[in-house]
Amino acid sequence: MGSALFYCLLCVMGLFPALSFSQDDFVSSRATYYGSPDCYGTPSGACGFGEYGRTVYDGHVSGVSKLWRNGTGCGACYQVRCKNPELCADDGVNVVVTDYGEGDHTDFILSPRAYTRMAKSGDKAGQLFAYGVVDVDYRRVPCSYPGHKTIFKVHENSNYPNYLAIIILYQAGKNDVLDIQIWQEDCKQWTSMRRAYGAVFDMASPPKGPVSLRLQVSSSAGYYTWVEAWNVIPSDWKAGVIYQSDIELK
Repeated sequence: MGSALFYCLLCVMGLFPALSFSQDDFVSSRATYYGSPDCYGTPSGACGFGEYGRTVYDGHVSGVSKLWRNGTGCGACYQVRCKNPELCADDGVNVVVTDYGEGDHTDFILSPRAYTRMAKSGDKAGQLFAYGVVDVDYRRVPCSYPGHKTIFKVHENSNYPNYLAIIILYQAGKNDVLDIQIWQEDCKQWTSMRRAYGAVFDMASPPKGPVSLRLQVSSSAGYYTWVEAWNVIPSDWKAGVIYQSDIELK
């Protein structure tokens, strides 16, 4: 086992929280892991989350394939537990989708930190890594970000005032963001932004003045709702800057 991996095992052991989910609605699949020098995620993930996608949930993140859903799956949380009773903890690990990835008939490609958290102990984690690919059960669970409301980040590729791209951070609950619309004051109507890729939505020639947004959100119960955030981004917005909102998806 390499020294970097050994360090990861030491730094995450003892962080196994007790989960209180029922045992219903799990789906059988397989999971593997990707290489990472510090065992966290990657800032270049296909969702467009950047550094947030590297460290969110203490780096317990995953790339997914069929759960990607053309980028709608970005930000969703899953409980993933491996099926080997000798090596694996009963509750497994909760991960956030931050990337797209295809493996050997796998639904999850986990960060090394997340893969380690599926094991019972550090010694068992080393054996788990030796397998490379393991059978797992998974299910969708609510994302939880205590102390955080929904944040809108102006993507680094934005170019004031001609091109605006945004991405949502701290997407709590079991919600999917299906559409983001921007308020056009001159014609008094909402206009949909384009899903550029992953969780990044953009618009050329955005309206002048403070930016108001509304999100079309779907819940696990199957219903849709609109959540509005008025004047959430100032008129002099800057690329790469994060703007706090008063909304909290649950």
